[in-house]
Amino acid sequence: MQLTERLIAFDTSTVAGLGPALDFVEGWLEGSGAAVERRTLRDRDCVIARVGSGTTRVVFHGHLDVVPGHADQFAARQDDGRIYGRGAYDMKGALAAMMLATADLARDLDGIVVELVVVPDEERSEPGPNCTEMLIAEGLRADFVVCGEPTDMQVGVQAKGVLMMRAEVDGIAAHGSTPWLGRSAILDGVDLYRAIEALPFAAESAELFERPSINLGRIKGGDAINKVPDLCRMDIDVRYLPGQDPDEVLAQIRSLGAWRVEVLLERPPANVDPEDPYVRMLLEAVGAYEPSAASVGRDGASDAVAFLAAGVPAVEFGPRGGGHHGPAEHVEAACLASYRRALVDFAGLVASRSGVTAA
Repeated sequence: MQLTERLIAFDTSTVAGLGPALDFVEGWLEGSGAAVERRTLRDRDCVIARVGSGTTRVVFHGHLDVVPGHADQFAARQDDGRIYGRGAYDMKGALAAMMLATADLARDLDGIVVELVVVPDEERSEPGPNCTEMLIAEGLRADFVVCGEPTDMQVGVQAKGVLMMRAEVDGIAAHGSTPWLGRSAILDGVDLYRAIEALPFAAESAELFERPSINLGRIKGGDAINKVPDLCRMDIDVRYLPGQDPDEVLAQIRSLGAWRVEVLLERPPANVDPEDPYVRMLLEAVGAYEPSAASVGRDGASDAVAFLAAGVPAVEFGPRGGGHHGPAEHVEAACLASYRRALVDFAGLVASRSGVTAA
């Protein structure tokens, strides 16, 4: 719990906060007995800690960055068995447990290699490759990857795809006292956004998902309160289902009216065979602490898709909590110990069956 609280104390929603946080993680891991490497990729750093030996390789993947929060959210507090703070659930609690599990394995692991990869930019929404994608492009591979994203001790084998887009709507300027002489770009933009919810793709479902998700994350329009706005810019986050065609989704959105729609970020859905032997071993390990553990679908996206694109099976698996990206974000304190032990047990199972091959 103390390590989780220490990580929360770093405001890693900013570049200024990420540097000291990564220094702390690097130093802590060096003191744990792991072999630690710091990598610089373009303008960002990441840390890789390595324990064990062998030809089978498992990666624990965590990110330090968080979405912005209020100042008091970077002072962790405990209440009723929960640790509250920005990033507690997504995913500093999981990262702290992964660090502790790596230290445990540094003392007793043979037959496989476990690498903890800590990146600074999983939450980004800007175009271009992130740190994980650059590491993979430079040759990072594994037999299996566990991303410590929020899953409440379930194993996420599917995740929605991502279409983050910027839409611009034109209006007609007029004096604020005579709005009927103009046309508000903001009002037109909101109408167009609402129309997305009635498109055919938005009504579809999949085996593990009830529907796609659509969120208006940012909106900006107008330059004076006494003027009808003639431009509205909206940043829209669409999470589409496995099996849906992102080009078709985008075409439906563009067909709604006279607006300019630009894709800012696209990620494909994640999809791992729930019968994959590593998935089964992870569920076996988790089952000792969470009897209801199962393969599930995840609404959010993660860097798992970058590994999947390279042919590496990757799942999401994290401790219990709630409220990620919200004002009451928290992780269940007691679950962090179970999560840590499950990771160690999983590595032990893989080591004992290191000849495992994909089904």
